Amino acid sequence: MNRRVFLKTGGSAALGLAVGGCASRIGPQAAATGSGPRRLVNLVPVDCSMDRIIRTNVGLRPYRPSGWVVKPERFDEKTVIHNFGHGEAGMSMSWGTGALAADLAMAHTERRAAVIGCGVVGLTAARQLQRRGFDVTIYAMAVPPNTTSNMSSADFDPWIPRQDLVTPEWLSQFRRAERIAYDELQLLVGPRYGVSWIDGYRLLNSAPAGSELRRISPGPLPYDNLASVLFGPGEHPFGTAYAVRRPKLRMEPTTYLDALGRDVITFGGRIVIRRFDALRDLMSLSESLIVNCTGLGAKALFGDEQLQPNWGQLTVLVPQPEVTYALGAMMPRSDGIVLGGGPTPITWSMSVNEEAQRLVVAQHAAIFRAMRAPLSFASE
Repeated sequence: MNRRVFLKTGGSAALGLAVGGCASRIGPQAAATGSGPRRLVNLVPVDCSMDRIIRTNVGLRPYRPSGWVVKPERFDEKTVIHNFGHGEAGMSMSWGTGALAADLAMAHTERRAAVIGCGVVGLTAARQLQRRGFDVTIYAMAVPPNTTSNMSSADFDPWIPRQDLVTPEWLSQFRRAERIAYDELQLLVGPRYGVSWIDGYRLLNSAPAGSELRRISPGPLPYDNLASVLFGPGEHPFGTAYAVRRPKLRMEPTTYLDALGRDVITFGGRIVIRRFDALRDLMSLSESLIVNCTGLGAKALFGDEQLQPNWGQLTVLVPQPEVTYALGAMMPRSDGIVLGGGPTPITWSMSVNEEAQRLVVAQHAAIFRAMRAPLSFASE
């Protein structure tokens, strides 16, 4: 299980974020607003049922317990710069790790580069290389909308997989990549890239200690200082005693990945459909600089034994444009209401788990049935 396991403990309490006090602002730079009691209005419940499912996406995330890899490796006349193993943080971190990889590429004399992989990690690495003057060709077996990145719930949520396994050097890389990624993403907000800010809510039945608000990986980003707002009993429409609201960055994968692909082409890049079954296939490329963004493919190509296929499933309901907030593992998008959560086993299976699908739908349906109707929950 990982940090996104949804409702494992039963009820909506598993969506909780622990805070203290009612209708208060919380966070490193937050202060009391003095505005008095407030109520959340016009939060529309999701129409959640099995007969509203339009598709179910299954993806295998390239998970490494000790974190992603960004480093160079020499193979005879070829230099390979690895950039893989992001797990479920590819959408969050790819601009940052792409910048780290491109900076390493600057030590190479040739200004032609092959990028292997056309998911978000490959596309952003290609753009970072282009910004540094490289002529880039992406080689990939699959392109959007058929990449693992297209199966992402897609919000900005940097994380450290196993804090007991990461090194100080890796953590330094992480901090730098996190800042770069945030700076890039918040500047891409708008319809062209499908990046936007959205209010995210977490629910809880009691008000725990404020220390539980700390993020998994607190850092010196402006994002870290965005205040959370706590709503107490009677101040929100949810079925729990408390609700916490915090802004979050959201990406629409189809729009976002298509836009990145167009940018690569616009700036002179090429995308070539090609399969690589073994390292010798990579060595046959004409480019002497190769950026490895193959995700799980790096296990077979480069023998990375840490790589694990972390199974994930997203159930997508009919779009509801009136739903303009995220809640736990529910993310509204223009292409549908995305429901995530549930177990994330290590498996190579790409089959839909129908039992997990029914459970996730039932759990979300219970949450939204408990919501008060938006028009009857008016502000004072």
